[in-house]
Formats: sequence, C-alpha cells, structure tokens
Amino acid sequence: MHKITFLLCDNMLTTSATLPFEMLRAAESAARAKEGSQVEPVLIQTTSIDKLPIKTSIGFSLLPDTELTDVDDSDIIYLPALWRNPRPIVKKHPEILAWLRKAYENGAMLSAVGTGCCFLAEAGLLNDKPATTHWHYFDQFQRDYPRVKLKRQYFITQASNLYCSASVNAMADLTVHFVKRLYGEAIASVVERNFSHEIRRPYEKTSYFEGSTKQHPDEEIVQAQIWLQDNYNRQINVSEVAGRFEMSVRNFNRRFKNATGQTPLQYLQKVRIEIAKDLLQTSNLNVSEVADKIGYQDVGYFTSLFVKLLATSPREYRATVRAKLFTAD
Repeated sequence: MHKITFLLCDNMLTTSATLPFEMLRAAESAARAKEGSQVEPVLIQTTSIDKLPIKTSIGFSLLPDTELTDVDDSDIIYLPALWRNPRPIVKKHPEILAWLRKAYENGAMLSAVGTGCCFLAEAGLLNDKPATTHWHYFDQFQRDYPRVKLKRQYFITQASNLYCSASVNAMADLTVHFVKRLYGEAIASVVERNFSHEIRRPYEKTSYFEGSTKQHPDEEIVQAQIWLQDNYNRQINVSEVAGRFEMSVRNFNRRFKNATGQTPLQYLQKVRIEIAKDLLQTSNLNVSEVADKIGYQDVGYFTSLFVKLLATSPREYRATVRAKLFTAD
C-alpha cells in the first residue's frame, strides 16, 4: 500500500493541501474505473502536531486524521505553503523538522510548495541542493538559507527525494508527475485534463532535475535517442537502429532500457505522441494526416496508441485543448 501524508499547520494556505489531495483522489478513482481491484491501494491521510483543528490563513478549519507521532512511514509527504512570513511557524515547531529528517532518511519523497519550502531548508535537508520557493520570498529565503542553491528561474526543483514548487499551480503539475509514477501516464493525463484549466508548458521545461535520467552516462544511447527524435516520421525498425549503432538487437534493447527506463519502441512512441499532441493543438491537419506526419500509416493503430497513452482519442484531445486555448472569460 502506498502512503501519502499531508502536513497541516496553522496559517497554511488551504489550497496547497486540498488541491493535490483532490487530484490524488481523482487519480485513484480513474485508476479503479479502468483496472478495478488490480489497482494497488493508496492511503491518503492528514497529520498535525497534536491532532487539534488547524486554522488556515483564511480562517477555515481543518481537522487532521492523525498526530505527527502516530504517522508510520510515508511514501510521499506534502508540506503546505504558509501565508506571508513563514519564519514564526517554522521556528515554532522543531518537532516537525525532526519528523521530516527521519522521513527523508526512511526514503519518503518530500514535496513542499511556496514558503513551505522553508520547512525543508530549516531542517537542513536542502543544504547544497537546488530549491525554489515563492518569488516574493526569494531574497529573504536566500539570506536565511545561504547554503541552498536557489533556482529562481524554475517553478519546480528536484534533488534526490526532495521536491520544491514555487506556487500552487506548479505543485499541481508536480502532483501530475507523482500520479504518473503511481498509476501510469494514461491516468496522469486524465487528472491533468480535469484539473489544468489552461495550456501550460511541459513539466520538464519548467523544472530543474538533479541527476536527471536524461543525463545518463551511456553516450551511445544518448545518440540513439537523438536519432529517434530526428527521424520519428520515418518507418523505423529497431534492428535497423541497433545496427546503425553497431549493437545486436538484444544488447541495444538492454542498454536502452537500463539508461532510460523504457524500451526503444516505447521511447519512440512517446516522442511521436508528443509531436502528435502539438500538431492536434496547433495545426488543421486531420487525424489521418497527423498519423502520417509522425510515421504511422495505420490511423487505427495511431488512434489506439493515443488512447492507450493518454486515455482520450485524438479528436477529443484536439477539442479539449482548443477549447482551453480559445474560450474567453
């Protein structure tokens, strides 16, 4: 069972907890609708220091499920944004900092948003690591935590199991990333379409990854990835690509999977589908023409692959993204 814990504390920004909570519940519901009892259960709980009602920044009260000392190991921990100056709350509760250090040591992923990133910094977990926070607090954050490598130009940063988001919107994008890890890309796409009400830049372009898998050391596989990106519109045979880089098919598949976490075919399919998404959004090509542009002569196969990866058809996707682009308030 996966365990996800939301820390609640006084003066927190309510949406920094309620939005990802609802996104995760929506993901669970979509996964169960698709796969039934095969879906691994997820326990989502809230916690606070003493389990007493929490007064949020707008005076809205939240009642935690547990108190801090009763929380077992968590897979993901969400830390909320704090309204205005975060230092009084952060300094007031050293027990939270100790709890975070222990959770990090036990392998939990810690996700903080906005000024809530101060919890991680105050705990010393961000020392000599990249991080971000709310833009209004950049200068103060850098003065308070000089050892943190503040990345002002990024909305999301990652260092090992530590994730920082600059805003609630960025945290929503990060939650989609977590959903993808829990349930796969198709469910993540469903959640993203239902909770993102505008077209955003891809997650990877607004994020700083420490030790990103895109920077893996297998240079021949890097060159193979580049070749696939440059030739996605061709009819491609994996044995042809393996031969181009003087490897057997078996060795090429093994090295590609070790380096990227996916097979060459899976990688090529994702490259093609990303191009297809862009064409459906920005061009007037019909679905058959889009399929042909990305190297699929069989429009039926293209459509079924699109549905498999994104849980929506090409036509439905186009209608959705164009509505977001052109609908006026």
